[in-house]
Amino acid sequence: MLAGCTSDGQESAATAGATGATSSSGSSAPEPMRLEVLVDNVEYGGDAGTDAVIDAIDADVVGVLESYNRLPEIAANTGYPYYDVSLQLLSKYPIHEPSGAEGRYALIEVRPGEVVAFFNIHLDYVKYGPKLLRNGQPVKDVLASEDEVRTSALDEPLRLMDGLIAQGYPVIFTGDHNEPSSLDWTEATVAARNDVPEAVRWPVSEAILGLGFRDTYREVHPDPVEDPGITHEIAGDRIDYVYAAGPIDTLDSQLVGEEGGPDVEIGFTPWTSDHRAVLSTFDVTPVPMPVMVSVSEALLTQGDPLTVAYRSSGSNGTVAIVPSEGGTGSAALTKEASGTSGTFEVDTAELEPGGYDAVLTSSEGAEQARVGLWIRDPNAVIRVSTDRPSYRVGEPIVVSWTDGPANRWDWIGVYQEARSDPKADYYLIWNYVGLHAAGAVPPSVEGSMTLDETVMGNPWPLPPGRYVVHYLVVDRYRSIGSATFEVAP
Repeated sequence: MLAGCTSDGQESAATAGATGATSSSGSSAPEPMRLEVLVDNVEYGGDAGTDAVIDAIDADVVGVLESYNRLPEIAANTGYPYYDVSLQLLSKYPIHEPSGAEGRYALIEVRPGEVVAFFNIHLDYVKYGPKLLRNGQPVKDVLASEDEVRTSALDEPLRLMDGLIAQGYPVIFTGDHNEPSSLDWTEATVAARNDVPEAVRWPVSEAILGLGFRDTYREVHPDPVEDPGITHEIAGDRIDYVYAAGPIDTLDSQLVGEEGGPDVEIGFTPWTSDHRAVLSTFDVTPVPMPVMVSVSEALLTQGDPLTVAYRSSGSNGTVAIVPSEGGTGSAALTKEASGTSGTFEVDTAELEPGGYDAVLTSSEGAEQARVGLWIRDPNAVIRVSTDRPSYRVGEPIVVSWTDGPANRWDWIGVYQEARSDPKADYYLIWNYVGLHAAGAVPPSVEGSMTLDETVMGNPWPLPPGRYVVHYLVVDRYRSIGSATFEVAP
């Protein structure tokens, strides 16, 4: 089950960002390098047109939004050797989902033994703040809604980002945030644009900028009146971003979109997405890879290729694949760690479906790092259920599922039983399986949600009748599992 183990045989710092750290090349510190980063919402999985854009731009790392389960095809069409479906990343360099990342970010190994931290997050689109504001809602109510729907989804990612910045990592954060920036809705913008009724300190941008991130498009184009840089024409706002923090300098940032479009500096015909993209160029100083064990992807189907990488504090030790939270004594396989770092391939066809940890131990047997992964059963059939068959009007309904496909933006929809075909009929109430944080949390094959007064759609409470609850995939109307329930008078 293990093959191709390699090691660079070089020493590196145990903690990235430490003063006087030694790089894999043996120099006193890593040297700066040029890095191009693209954020691109390809719209509902993208098509040949969006693939052609990504291929032509040829950025080093791409934060893709709305790639859904098409990312492997996009990678093949655009020539990227590395991709990560759960994080929606394409890269010319190895992608590591490391211990301590909680499945929320990657370390991109831009040079052997040297890394950059990378987050890519898509925030929920519902209750769009500017629309509420233009419809007459007071700004305090709009900001409270933004905090509920979007800012709260960043609590854990921002905590992790803060820690990485404090350790000296260069951190890049791409995403479609479905919210304007405080840097755009200024007094000057109010005076120049009829669609901006007042200056607003939008909370997502405030939280990100407050950590020390720099909005790279605004670094290069500081005047929002002269260069609005709108990335979504229907919304009329700039909602797609490349942020950077730590030892990283912005050299350029350009809007990518339809040929001749407003502020578009890199134009394409045809342009097939409803979003424009942003390409930022950096002079980045990577940091030595920390002590860690990582997996190339944390969520795989049995038989998919898996690469495990490690960086240890000593020259010997082991890496074991064990059941989740298990000890090395229960290992499904063990590999001797030769040298301070290396990689090896795991044949996941030989692993039973379920949860596992990759565990790095020292030569003395002390655990140094652990990272989780999940092997899905390729023949698994989703099971959807409710906690009860019948409810009174207004009682909360708990919907659960197991053996799901674990896509971001899968959703639960409730239909009247007599009109329950998602391809022909209209849902009543709904929620994403990850709720408002669906684009910010690691996908999971199992979960549950409570349908109550916080649910999206209407009516709530459901009136008496019989209903079908569907599990629908990737923001579309394809059901792969369902359950029925009743609401009694």
